[in-house]
Amino acid sequence: MTNPPSPWLRRRLSRRDMLRMSAIAGATAAMTANPLTANAALPGPASAGRRVAVLGGGMSGLAAAHELIERGFEVDVYEGKELGGKARSMPVPGTGSDGREPLPGEHGFRFFPGFYHHIPDTMRRIPFRDHTVYENLTDTAATRQSYQDRPDLTVPTRMDPQLLSVDTITQSLQAALDLGTRIPPDEWAYFSNRIWVYLTSCDARRYGQWEYVSWWEYVDAENRSDDYQQLLARGLTRQLVAAKETQASARTIGNMAQAFLLNIMGRGNDGEPDRLLNGPTNEAWIDPWVELLRQLGVRFHMEHHITELRARDGRIASAIARHTKGGRRRIDADWFFCALPAEKARLLWSDELRAMDPTLSNMDGLFVDWMTGIQFYLNRPVSICPGHVAYMHAPWALTSINQAQFWPRHDFPNDFGDGTVVDCLSVDISDWDTPGFNGKEAKDCNAEEIAREVLAQLMASLNDSGDEVLRGSDVEAWFLDPAITWDDDGSHNDEPLLINTTGSWDLRPTVRTALPNLFLTGDYIRTDVDLATMEGANESARYAVNALLETTGSNAPPAPTWQLYQPEELEPFKRIDEQRYAAGQPNMFEYDG
Repeated sequence: MTNPPSPWLRRRLSRRDMLRMSAIAGATAAMTANPLTANAALPGPASAGRRVAVLGGGMSGLAAAHELIERGFEVDVYEGKELGGKARSMPVPGTGSDGREPLPGEHGFRFFPGFYHHIPDTMRRIPFRDHTVYENLTDTAATRQSYQDRPDLTVPTRMDPQLLSVDTITQSLQAALDLGTRIPPDEWAYFSNRIWVYLTSCDARRYGQWEYVSWWEYVDAENRSDDYQQLLARGLTRQLVAAKETQASARTIGNMAQAFLLNIMGRGNDGEPDRLLNGPTNEAWIDPWVELLRQLGVRFHMEHHITELRARDGRIASAIARHTKGGRRRIDADWFFCALPAEKARLLWSDELRAMDPTLSNMDGLFVDWMTGIQFYLNRPVSICPGHVAYMHAPWALTSINQAQFWPRHDFPNDFGDGTVVDCLSVDISDWDTPGFNGKEAKDCNAEEIAREVLAQLMASLNDSGDEVLRGSDVEAWFLDPAITWDDDGSHNDEPLLINTTGSWDLRPTVRTALPNLFLTGDYIRTDVDLATMEGANESARYAVNALLETTGSNAPPAPTWQLYQPEELEPFKRIDEQRYAAGQPNMFEYDG
């Protein structure tokens, strides 16, 4: 028996639904007028103090330090692990020999879509040799959807000569035809309609209606074919944004679907649709950034784990840090920027702080999940795709990139490892809760089992046509993100990812708090890009800096910010939908498919 569609998805709405929609429309009207600053506390009393303590040295912490130091503040950054957070790369211990660098490891591969604006702006201000870090971005040529027991689909992000081969074109045409025959035409029509409904939905409907509907429910996946569920309902969430389709809000996935659609059309982009760095992340970006910040005067304090925030007279008086090697330190400053990830920041909210700002307790409801990477170091060149690969039937929702082709400054065997490794196949694991071919969830496997199972899932998709694209013997070594650890209680992930579950926008804070000298920044903050990404972290840092400038009455120029591109041709439809939503009516393009 199939489940009935949500009341939100019916053509006819009940009177109760209409009243609820009208109530939500009224309640969200003020928020949607400027959703990024809603719930912001009024600025506290101005202070002549210029000392800022940035608690955390990940993406948002470094971005905040950069914007602050350029505007005349004294900045100290306190970090417990490594600068760069989840975006950093790291050397694999004990793998370099004869003057070569250790093999490059990472939390997961980097990806810079064209709709990013804040990260590119930061990169343009970081010197790198005779140019800037921005010039270290390199374009991909294609993306590949790899299926199991059916042709793969390779889609160019730009027209590249290596894609114009008989094999590639034949395979992609076969894949497109195969996909078209497996998903019935009426389901294609319904899915297309759902995308169009979202594109023409006004902001009030997006925040007041689609925020509270899961993507799975929004596209009515429960009542559709297996291929519809696997490729359309799950494909856009697990491979694209590492979210579970039954939990992620339709607003978040719809926003990203719109952003990526416009991205490949080149609408509102800052650069090509799909870019990577031309070397390990720390080499090409993080290390030059930290060096620039040091030259500008930022002071970094490493191995400092923030354990407490102390308040006095309605403000933060100090922070307490525990040093990795022992001992405690009191951190004094005029202003405090909490740049820790959500799951660590909310541990600092004492009963006293929660009483002073009750909205901090909302963060207890934010949900984090696992998305992390494993690298396979190959002893022979393996040609898969000149860009990202999504393994559509992999139980663990895998995506990968072959890195050597994008690192022109490096000769892999001469520069890394012991001379036997010629490439790094970097793989992201986005689903740790679904049984793999081995019958076990990734969270229930040890590191060796994870490596074997990921390799098996890759080969099942890549080798299904009979060619051995990837062989087990190609793997010289592998490296799993060290944030994954094991003890008697099982596996743990010290660096999970925020997931935008249904209704979570209500729980996410803005940069201001009721404590006038405490500002929040991180990928969980309300931002326009919305998703937990490097871009969102950078964007939030700029909001926090601008809030501080306003609080202090500074005449320094605000940090520039951008919003996602909104096509002008959709505005008439959205204005009509705004009236319909306020009247408790569905989007004009809704239909029962």
